[in-house]
Amino acid sequence: MEENLRIIIAGGGTGGHIFPAVAIGQALQRLAPGTELLFVGALGKMEMEKVPREGFEIVGLDIVGYDRGSFLKNLLLPFKLLKSNIQARGVLKRFKPHAVVGVGGYASFPVLNAAQSMGIPTLIQEQNSYAGKSNKILGKKAKAVCVAYEQMQRFFPAEKLITTGNPVRKSIAHNVLGRVEGQAWLGMDPEKKTLLIVGGSLGARTINETIDAELEKLLEEDIQIIWQTGKPYYEQAKERVAGLELKVKVFDFISEMEHAYAAADVVISRAGALAIAELCIVAKPVIFVPFPFAAEDHQTSNAMALVEHNAAMMVRNADAKQELVIKLKKLLHDEAMQELMINSLQRLAITDADERIAKKVIEIAGK
Repeated sequence: MEENLRIIIAGGGTGGHIFPAVAIGQALQRLAPGTELLFVGALGKMEMEKVPREGFEIVGLDIVGYDRGSFLKNLLLPFKLLKSNIQARGVLKRFKPHAVVGVGGYASFPVLNAAQSMGIPTLIQEQNSYAGKSNKILGKKAKAVCVAYEQMQRFFPAEKLITTGNPVRKSIAHNVLGRVEGQAWLGMDPEKKTLLIVGGSLGARTINETIDAELEKLLEEDIQIIWQTGKPYYEQAKERVAGLELKVKVFDFISEMEHAYAAADVVISRAGALAIAELCIVAKPVIFVPFPFAAEDHQTSNAMALVEHNAAMMVRNADAKQELVIKLKKLLHDEAMQELMINSLQRLAITDADERIAKKVIEIAGK
């Protein structure tokens, strides 16, 4: 009797890594029933809480990333890397996977690096349009590199590249909710234009501060707002909208994003790879404010890839306080621009990225 497929999926740190990892895991179990999955994350990061909620087992490595703001914090980094490498080898020896998938984030490098040194096939899921250093190193020995953007042969051997798109949550990829249902779930007025503000799973300080300062100006446009702040800004935003709760709904995190996307007419967002993949699928006119301190400034590259296809607008983080609300007001009144963006986003959407990647994982695992 043939043994079940055993796969390790490594990575995490933000929702942008965790949701794709879970989507790939679910696709593997659909395509190869009986697949045994083990997720590997970083201790203390959000994957340690979110992955078990999805019904999957996860183990955590004692690993941190390079801290650009503190030289002292980086003194322990070589020891943490060594320790996480030993831990990763232990996990691989115990679980004996047929293949290992890396989705980015702290835990991805030690696990894939150890797997490659042990002769276990690896697959990289590179989400961004500008590859990070770790993935560029791992790409040399990976069996396949799944990408979402054009011209990635700048970073990886061309023969290993497969354009799959970025996997998104099933609830969004196959969302059938209409605008009225989204509005009803949020308790909002379906007659009013609705702005959705999202700064990624951890929030975005510049976006939050800009909205906070310009809130009355925005509400003069007779719109209503769904504002996901992230935990750090949540209490301040709640106080800020006191008395305006019918017009502005504040959340620290929205789990059921399909409702928020369904309700929205226009979106302000960071430009993480997951946000972009989701916005292409839901096809909502969007202004990106890329996080400028992401590795290699990859969020700006991500956003520009859509701007060049007339699928989005962009405001640089440094210019957000002066320009964001001005651009947003223009967009709210420019129906032709909204229509152009919707059509362009729809052309870029990929709804089955999870299964495309899962099929390649099964192939390299020799199953």
